[in-house]
Amino acid sequence: MRRTTAVTGVTALGMLMLAACNGGPGATNKAGGGPGQAAASGGTVHVLATADFSHLDPGLGWDGGVNNFYRLIYRGLTTFGAGAGAKGTKVVPDLATDLGTPSDDAKTWTYHLKDGEKFENGAPIDSAAVKFGIERAWDPEMGGSPYPRLLIDAPADYKGPYQSGDLKSIETPDAKTVVFHLKKSFPDFASALTMPNFTPFPKGTGAGHAFDTKPIASGPYKVASYVHGASLKLVRNPEWDKSTDDIRAAKPDGFQWTFGLDGATIDERMLAGQGTDADAITGTIQAATVSRIQTPQLKARTLTGLTGCTTYLSMNTTRKNLDNVKVRQAIEYAVNKDTTVAALGGSQLAAKATAIQPPTMLGRKDYDPYPYSLDKARQLLAEAGLSSGFSLTLDARPVAAQTAVAVAVQESLKPLGIKVKINNIDTSTFYEVIATPAKQHDMALTGWCPDWASGATFLPPLFDGRNITSTANNNLAQLNNAGVNQQIDRIAGMKDVAAANTAYGDLDQQIMAQAPIVPLDYDKVVTVTGSNIAGAYLSNSYSGGIDLVSVGLKDAGK
Repeated sequence: MRRTTAVTGVTALGMLMLAACNGGPGATNKAGGGPGQAAASGGTVHVLATADFSHLDPGLGWDGGVNNFYRLIYRGLTTFGAGAGAKGTKVVPDLATDLGTPSDDAKTWTYHLKDGEKFENGAPIDSAAVKFGIERAWDPEMGGSPYPRLLIDAPADYKGPYQSGDLKSIETPDAKTVVFHLKKSFPDFASALTMPNFTPFPKGTGAGHAFDTKPIASGPYKVASYVHGASLKLVRNPEWDKSTDDIRAAKPDGFQWTFGLDGATIDERMLAGQGTDADAITGTIQAATVSRIQTPQLKARTLTGLTGCTTYLSMNTTRKNLDNVKVRQAIEYAVNKDTTVAALGGSQLAAKATAIQPPTMLGRKDYDPYPYSLDKARQLLAEAGLSSGFSLTLDARPVAAQTAVAVAVQESLKPLGIKVKINNIDTSTFYEVIATPAKQHDMALTGWCPDWASGATFLPPLFDGRNITSTANNNLAQLNNAGVNQQIDRIAGMKDVAAANTAYGDLDQQIMAQAPIVPLDYDKVVTVTGSNIAGAYLSNSYSGGIDLVSVGLKDAGK
């Protein structure tokens, strides 16, 4: 579960650093004959960034971009496939020999490890290391994804391996076998294992935030040097065995990140492509720069596609007037999404949204329940007895793009007599405020990115009424609909994962009939690569960022 880039104010590299991407209408995953061609072996890929990664420790970090980076230095039991489009959302074995064997109604999962795997220090990647790495998720100093704690059975007072020791529900009958006992049936456990805090580590290592400065690598690269907020250098990990890794091409000899750069400076450097910038990649470019990509040479170095995130207008269904579904439906019809897309920089940076789930989701249905119609909106308000309109407060942040979207919503509702007051909340506390039901107002501008391409990581977190909490609440609409809750439970019990994803597509429609949110846009990436970059495509699992495991150089000798 992650907020969208358009709403969190993520910096230029942030689009290379978030959660599930691309493959939608108009997407170009491979540009010209340049970035998409096969990479040569050797050389260094440079990455220009405005901001550092959240954490080098996968027990703490949890966003699409840092997850993308983690694959260079870490391996897990499973991971996402390497490739543009649907290839990038397919869950595949990594350290494990397969996607696991379920038993006990998918409450128990058994995995076997490949032979010969080692950490950078030569220690074996065995079942004890897998168990220990996952146990770290319960440590009070850890954060990261909630999936180990949500899914794996554990005592209520368990506090991880450093404080509580062994977790009995993860068994290691031998050095190559790991058995997980879950709280409940979960047929899609292999997908959950792709999350970063399922990363193995040698037993006893990494207490506190040790891995934030000195990780222990299991992937093809290891950290050679790191200056927080300034630079990060990766070199090859000699203990990595390519013969056991079908995902990571690992063509470059290393990667060099430069952090703390101004976004406009990055754009100018990428367009010019001089010196080592010819070997560089970055995140999405600024809206003002998009129009400058005109020459065939620049177009050949440009990648575009969806991030896999949805920006939306949440409506608090417990507030006066908005507690009437007809009023919410009237707002659905009245919001002119052409103007919200324009506010986000136009069709090159955003696509008009209709369904809750973006086009990158498995089982997603393409439908439009509320096509723009002021006449239909007026009719519904009249039926609700509110023809003369009313007033609402919209929570937003004082960030240029979001302010523009807020104004577009405000202008859309004016013809209905609905007066929208924009309430700007400081960026640093925005999500804390709107996720506290006692503090949120009528509406909020926000967004969501999935953890993997399943409705399980999109719809239940946002719309299960039984999960509304007094703080850290994700169900901003405060929707608590019995039919929706029952359907969430029914799908959760389905053993066929593909059928469950199709059912989530149906649930999307069922939820939208209640009109708890207005889907505004599906965020897009536009990024320019260096002229010597090869093997670059946008990943379906990392918010439209360039998949780091496949990128390299055309000519490593330049």
